[in-house]
Amino acid sequence: MVPRYARPEMTAIWSAENRFRIWFEIEAHATDALAELGTVPQSAAKALWDWWATNPAIDVAAIDAIEAVTKHDVIAFLTWVAENVGDEARFMHQGMTSSDVLDTCLAVQLAQAADILLTDLDSLLEAIKRRAFEHKLTPTIGRSHGIHAEPVTFGLKLAEAYAEFSRCKARLQGARTEIATCAISGAVGTFANIDPRVEAHVAAKLGLSVEPVSTQVIPRDRHAMFFAVLGVIASSIERLAVEVRHLQRTEVLEAEEYFSPGQKGSSAMPHKRNPILTENLTGLARMVRSAVTPAMENVALWHERDISHSSVERFIGPDATITLDFALARLTGVIDKLLVYPERMQKNLDRMGGLVHSQRVLLALTQAGASREDSYHLVQRNAMKVWESDGQLSLLELLKADKDVTARLSTEQLTELFDLGYHMKHVDTIFDRVFGAG
Repeated sequence: MVPRYARPEMTAIWSAENRFRIWFEIEAHATDALAELGTVPQSAAKALWDWWATNPAIDVAAIDAIEAVTKHDVIAFLTWVAENVGDEARFMHQGMTSSDVLDTCLAVQLAQAADILLTDLDSLLEAIKRRAFEHKLTPTIGRSHGIHAEPVTFGLKLAEAYAEFSRCKARLQGARTEIATCAISGAVGTFANIDPRVEAHVAAKLGLSVEPVSTQVIPRDRHAMFFAVLGVIASSIERLAVEVRHLQRTEVLEAEEYFSPGQKGSSAMPHKRNPILTENLTGLARMVRSAVTPAMENVALWHERDISHSSVERFIGPDATITLDFALARLTGVIDKLLVYPERMQKNLDRMGGLVHSQRVLLALTQAGASREDSYHLVQRNAMKVWESDGQLSLLELLKADKDVTARLSTEQLTELFDLGYHMKHVDTIFDRVFGAG
């Protein structure tokens, strides 16, 4: 985790203090259930909770010092608790294995992280929606292969992003449900030394579902899917960031990141206003996606358990969620303050002498009786003259002077084919699909 790209709420989820608190809750709830079943004394569960109620803080340094000797993190934690609780602590962890604690804790942490990310997505969606309606009918050029294609609106560009991040939200909700599972099944997952009712009790207390069948660990396909969804969200962030970066290029300059008073763009060139935030988002997206392959590789563990996944998850759990949280918040800020230049959009639309209307002319010629091949040839031979003039010539005027074209279409008909509003007639339909009617 790099502090530069971290926010406090998400970072706190991965702190040692939070991890140890979750560990204690797992152990104490399990002891409650064991007491209800008569496996351990009621006094043991009460002793744990009584100590916890008055315990001022987790002594991370003390636990770390014990681990330096035991070389085992869960044993170190249990030893520290026992030192503070006293004799009743011997009933803690009855029939459990370390993975019961570690895997259930990780499920809680990933669910907590998902909740923050879902809130982040809501904020981003709100910002995108507001700007989309603001520019619902702001005409701009649509590009394919980076080349002028046909007119769209800037609102439609943002509607595309809204629909995409809505899908991201739905995927993350599903991934959160899938990852939020509890396993308190003991060594190799057979419940030989612990009743399945203990697992059900702990799961209910922590807001988790019961893992239907675990080995000694929760199956890692769940985790692989979770991190894959984070990777997809990161890619969606990058897609919108790249769009902004392209629109901010000097030759385009249809939109740009907000440039605050006193901000500097270059140490050498005082005129520079660079898309640093969206470039940063591209880099952050790469880092989030870097967690996906290791998460996939974690699925294939040996037999009922090995720990090859453990070190990986100590990296990717915090790093991927903290980085994605920061990236979503940064993108929300970019969209919220994005500077949009409708005049420049119109100027770029007009730059190539009306070439963006070529398809309408092609279709009109076919409707007027010309074959598609002949229609294409008639439009293209005029369009290429405009292209080669770098937009100095007008496609409409060239078509009006082409006798083969005017034999099929009148001047009035040709002029009507260059109406920009024609391309916006279904914007309301698309917006209704994306945002809902009304």
